[in-house]
Amino acid sequence: MKVHVITAKNVPWGGEFSITVTARQVIREVLRLENCPYDVQVGLTLTGNEEIQELNSSYRGIDRPTDVLSFPNLSYPYPSCFETAREDPAGAFDPETGELMLGDIVINDIRMREQAQEYGHSLKREYAFLVAHSTLHLCGYDHMTEEEARVMEEKQEMALQNLGIRRE
Repeated sequence: MKVHVITAKNVPWGGEFSITVTARQVIREVLRLENCPYDVQVGLTLTGNEEIQELNSSYRGIDRPTDVLSFPNLSYPYPSCFETAREDPAGAFDPETGELMLGDIVINDIRMREQAQEYGHSLKREYAFLVAHSTLHLCGYDHMTEEEARVMEEKQEMALQNLGIRRE
């Protein structure tokens, strides 16, 4: 499976790892575990508190910064039901590449760095966690109930473990 990550950085990045390569690896592993049959395209933006607060307020009605936002391109009858993409191929697939346009991930670089320190692990681990979490949202998962949260946590952890990205 090919994963095409379209990166837009609104913040300077001087990290010790490639945000694009790491995102591609994490997204690919999550989608492999979810049995996604398509090559995919995901938009990725790193931004700061003000910008993500504006998005959070506009799209979720929550007027405060958050760590990550997900904007799925597909609606699913249940998580990872990728067959629904064929119902509206013009809106689901990039006409030039044929890739499934899964959606967009927006990560708050400031909150990501704070959380890495707060949880005592590397910046790469926190970044990979946020990408995995958001990718699951792009696949139709949510964490509104304890059971949904448990399922997402298990899937996130499995993807990161498979990639050797562990808590430190």
